[in-house]
This record gives sequence, C-alpha cells and structure tokens, in this order.
Amino acid sequence: MNKSAWKNAGVALTALAVVTGVAGCQDGDAKAGAPATGGAKASAEPQTQSLGDVTKVIQAAYEKTAAAKAAKVRMTMSMEGVGPESGTVEMTGVQGWNPAVMDITMKGSMLSAGDPDAPEKMRMIMLDQVMYIDMGAEQAAEMDGKRWMKLDMKAAAAASGDKALQKQMTGGLDNMNQDPAQQLALLLDSPDLKHVGAEKINGMETQHYKGTLTFEQMLKANESSKLLSKEDHDKLIANVKKAGLKGYDTELWVTADGYPARMDVGMTMAQGAMRVRADYSDYGTKAAVQVPQAKDTVDLFEMLKGLGQG
Repeated sequence: MNKSAWKNAGVALTALAVVTGVAGCQDGDAKAGAPATGGAKASAEPQTQSLGDVTKVIQAAYEKTAAAKAAKVRMTMSMEGVGPESGTVEMTGVQGWNPAVMDITMKGSMLSAGDPDAPEKMRMIMLDQVMYIDMGAEQAAEMDGKRWMKLDMKAAAAASGDKALQKQMTGGLDNMNQDPAQQLALLLDSPDLKHVGAEKINGMETQHYKGTLTFEQMLKANESSKLLSKEDHDKLIANVKKAGLKGYDTELWVTADGYPARMDVGMTMAQGAMRVRADYSDYGTKAAVQVPQAKDTVDLFEMLKGLGQG
C-alpha cells in the first residue's frame, strides 16, 4: 500500500477514535428499574413536574426507546481549548441497537485534524462488531478498486489471545453505537434530576429535563471499567480529578409521544470543554445496514499482521 493509502488509513483510524471518544463519554449499562405507570407522556404541561413524575417520564422513554431498536440520528461533537483535537465533527445516518449496527457519514474539522488533503466527509458502517470506512474513489484507484477499509476489532481481539482485552475491545465497539436507551437508563441515576419546562425542538413540542452525573457514576456504569484493577481504577479517578472534570451535565428533550428528540452531554475540564448533541427521529425505522462486498474491501489488521510477519 502506497504512502497515500497509509495516510488515509490514518484518517480512518482518527475517525474511529472520534466515534470511540463520543461513546466513551456517554456509554452506560441499561439498568432502568420497574416499568413506569400511567401519566408518563411528556405532554405540554406549564408547571414544573415533581421528581416522581420526571422519573416516570424518563423511565417510560427508556422503555419505548429500547423497544424501537433503531432511529435516524444527527450527532454533533465539539471540543474547545484542548489543543490540536479542538474542533467539531457531525455524524448523520441511521443506527440500531440490540443488535448494534450503524451507517453514518462524518464530516467536520476534527476529522481532518488540520490536514488539507484529508477527505471532507467519510462514511462508516458497523455490523457484527466490524467497522467499514469508505476511503473514497480516489483512494480506490490506488488500491485496485478497493475503496473500503475494514477494521475487524473482533478478529484483532481474538488474535491477541487475551480474554480481558477481547472483552474490552469488542465491548468498546458496541458502545460506539450510542444506544440512547442506555443513556436514558444512566440519567435516572442523576441525584439532581429535574424538569426544566416545555420547549420546541426541531419543530416538535417537547419537555426539557436535565441532571448531572459524576465521573465516578459514569465509570461505574461503564462495563469496560470492570476490567480495571483497583490500582488502575483509583489512578484513573485521580487523573480525572486532576484534569478538573467534575461531572457530566446531561440534558434531555422528550416528545409528547414519549421518545427522546434530543440528548446533550457537556463536560468542562481545566483545559477545555466538550459537548455531544444527538438529535433522534424516525424511531423504529428499519436499520437494514449492508456491508461492502469482500472484493471492495481492504482489511487493515490483515495488512498490519502481514507486515509484522515480514
């Protein structure tokens, strides 16, 4: 593979890291409690709801979202004051959860990382814990017509022979999918969950809710953190506190039908801030993700393995 191809492989890995970063700040364990009772719809109520009513709304939204299994999504991630990584990236497309699949197109300054030759946008497909990244027609001309880069995390994890690493890698890939139901379940753990009021989002009447989660709460809910030793766990907590991250400000807008129209997660640290906004629509849409044919793909890990044998 020529220099240009390796450069684009680097762009693909950058894109993968961006999506992983989005997942890392929001993933949670879907552990919502007992089913909600009546009155859980987010109707346009002028008064502020009680904590019990708020919990019912979010619990019901969790159940409806989990049952929908798929939706269209537009997600924007922005970072400020964190050096070269500052910028924005927008992802649009369709995602499914249970099973985890997605077909999204990415664009934004974070994708190029200051490289003028980087593609303006990039399509990514995930199915069965394998990522496929469209490198573009120009790159395909330099790779025997193969325009898709295949990143098989499951195969790479299996090749490592490390069971803990396998669980971490494949679990992390599933977390990329950004299951909104898991995020709703996690929000129920917020100690200061409250109803803000009625707002119109994307032309829809919604009710606005917000809460704050500490880093410790987010880490506890993250399945991957269970692989950490006590020493590594304590070190991670200390490093995060040193960085000045106090918690995650989470906001949610629920439609009258009981589905999340928008979710926001904001993080502020000593060196800068990050915000992730996800707008959802068309819940229950069919997430019929089609992966590229083998003849159109280049397996990155197979190439790296071949280089290692050489």
